[in-house]
Amino acid sequence: MPRLKDAPSCVDPLDVMATWVVGDIHGCADELARLVEHLALSPTDRLVSCGDLFHRGPDPFGVLRILRDLRAPFVLGNHELAVLRRIGVAPNSVSREDRPPLRERFPTLDEEDLDGDGHTRCDVAPEHRAEMLAFLQTHSGFYLRGREIPGAGPTRDERSWCVVHAGLPPDCQPEEATIRELTSLRRLNARGNPWWYEEYAGEELVLFGHTPSAVPRVHSVRGRLAAIGLDTGCVYGGKLTAYSPELDEFRAVSARRAYARA
Repeated sequence: MPRLKDAPSCVDPLDVMATWVVGDIHGCADELARLVEHLALSPTDRLVSCGDLFHRGPDPFGVLRILRDLRAPFVLGNHELAVLRRIGVAPNSVSREDRPPLRERFPTLDEEDLDGDGHTRCDVAPEHRAEMLAFLQTHSGFYLRGREIPGAGPTRDERSWCVVHAGLPPDCQPEEATIRELTSLRRLNARGNPWWYEEYAGEELVLFGHTPSAVPRVHSVRGRLAAIGLDTGCVYGGKLTAYSPELDEFRAVSARRAYARA
């Protein structure tokens, strides 16, 4: 597998667009800012998030500002989905055509209105809560393929790739999966309860988050990358990690400290 390392302070200019898919940010704006700085994104490069953007960490709104400034696409994680369901603007199916009308006006919002899955808190000042809800509605759905991103290329071995938050069942395309699988799947209900990615052998490289570990979860089939988990537990004191499928490279920054308990 490509070696995970702390990002250098600068990156040599590249002749091709690099898409950098970042793992679960969980409100770690300082770490996200440092990672973006180290990536040294060119005007054609793109940052993409695999979801769980805000909850648990110290500065959710700071994360929003960075992602908005970069026009970074993001897929829905289980925490974003919980918020959108609460305000009645969550998709009811995986279909790209199932997108409720944009809602821009909201009543006075309490702290609990931004709670994520399992009532995980999202600490946002009252004057920014409506702005947070408006931003969440700009999501890219429950999955995002590289070919849907203008200028993005295939993997180094010329394959397609896609981003989901949590996982896919074996022999399943993203559009065939359920919302719960795409936003919450970790282990399969099969003998030994394997991690889903241990059974995945699809043609498409899947980049995902949701399941934290000290290093990226890399699964290969017959010497070919099949799935890469990018949640390296930044909010728990680990690292914030990004991977470029075009370059087959990881970049990571260490958390300042642990902001939440695993």
